[in-house]
Order: sequence, then structure tokens, then C-alpha cells
Amino acid sequence: MTNGPFSNPDLWPTAITAFDADDILIRGRNVVDLMETGDFGSVAFLLLTGRQPTQGEAAVWNAIMIASSDHGPTSPSTFAARVIASGNRRAPEAAVGGGILAIGDAHGGAGEEAMVFLQEGLALARKPGGTLRLAAEEIVSNYRSTGRRMAGLGHRFHVVDPRTERLWSLSQSFGLSEDGIALMREIAAVLTETVGRPMPVNVDGAIAAALIDMGLAPPIARMVFILGRAAGISAHVLEELAREKPMRLRFDFRYDGPVVEPNSDTRKEEA
Repeated sequence: MTNGPFSNPDLWPTAITAFDADDILIRGRNVVDLMETGDFGSVAFLLLTGRQPTQGEAAVWNAIMIASSDHGPTSPSTFAARVIASGNRRAPEAAVGGGILAIGDAHGGAGEEAMVFLQEGLALARKPGGTLRLAAEEIVSNYRSTGRRMAGLGHRFHVVDPRTERLWSLSQSFGLSEDGIALMREIAAVLTETVGRPMPVNVDGAIAAALIDMGLAPPIARMVFILGRAAGISAHVLEELAREKPMRLRFDFRYDGPVVEPNSDTRKEEA
């Protein structure tokens, strides 16, 4: 692939994919070879990072996507997709797309935020006199002083998120458990002591720490969540279309706005 439009310096450059009449390259590797020897998770890792994962990284990465794949119909992305599918029966792609669009800072973005404060904490711990414990205390103090909820800790449904330790033990088994996971444990301990109730690391925090120890950048956390959750969203859309009637989602609500009496505005104007 040395000739053709991909070598024209005036065209839009990309380091991700190239193709001609005979071949398709992903990050310089022939897609046919990747189809024969790879798995989707490893190819996704290659696309996002520009390098192929080690055996351990591939295992942890795939575990992250599995852990992110679904958490029932109550999560914002899945719920949104169900609502769209309930009203739009002929375009399941719209429901899937709408579900993905419901992913954001509050749902699916916690891992990225946690990776940012883990990076900051590790920088503090590596300064002269710094320790992981001191870094954790400073991070928790900063969040508490501004009244912000810490990303990656606590869960609406689980007292202990069952995915956390399994993911971290997998990281450890491949020699990938380093200071990121250790710092997240310290943060959970400090926060628990500070608020006086258990604040365990949830799957977002577990993913963030594992990705930090793999040397990846914070935006990757949101992308790997989207990759995993797209499968669950798709399954819920198909189930909604197959099992439920159109427009079946109805909700009780209460009105708390103003009540304007008939002709009241007119009387005021006349007065």
C-alpha cells in the first residue's frame, strides 16, 4: 500500500485504517489476519491504543467489556433504548443509538473521572515523602471540601460490587496489578473512614484502576464502557421488540406547576 489516495499528502490523514482494492489494514495489520488470529476485544484494544495487547492485557480488557456489558433495564442507557424501541418499532438502530447517547458523565463516565484523580494521586505519591495513603487522603479531602461525589465508589444496588475483586484478581494473575489498584484501595479505605459507612469500589473504579495499571489514558475508560454496554443495549432492544407491545411504557407522575383559572389573565388586563 504505497500508491493510491492514502499516500496523497493533501488528503485527510488517519493512522487507523487504510484500504485498496485488495487489502484492508487496521493499524498496519491486515484485517484478514486479525480475523483468523484475533478476537474482537483485542482488535478494539488495537484500534483505540494503536498497539496490540499482551496476553494479560487482552484478558483484562475483555473482562472489562464483559463487566460493562449489562446491568439490567434500569440503567439510563438501557432504559432509554427500551423507551425508544417501544415507540419506534421499525428502526432498532435508533433505539441502540439513543441508548448509547444516554451514556455520559453520570452514567458511563465515572471510570474516566476516576482515572484522572488516580493519575493525580499517583503523581502526589511519587513526590519526595509521598505515599499512597497520603495521596488518598488528599484526594478524598479535595472532593469532600467541594461537596462532590467521588466517582468509582459506592453503588446504588450492591453493598459490594461483585465485579471489582474478580477484575483485580485477574489483573494480579497477569502481573498487571500495580499502584493504580493499590491507590484505589486506599481511597476506598479513607472515604469509608471519613463518611462512617462502607464505600466500596464499584465496577467503574475497578476498571479505572485496572486501566491505569495498563498505562492507558482516561478517555479509554469511557470508550471501553461503550463497547461493552452496546451489546447489552442491543439485547434489550431486541427483547423489547419481540416481547412487548408498542407504547407499553407509561408512568405515573404528579404536576407541580401553576394552575391558571379560565380568563384570569383577561380579567387582570381589563382591571
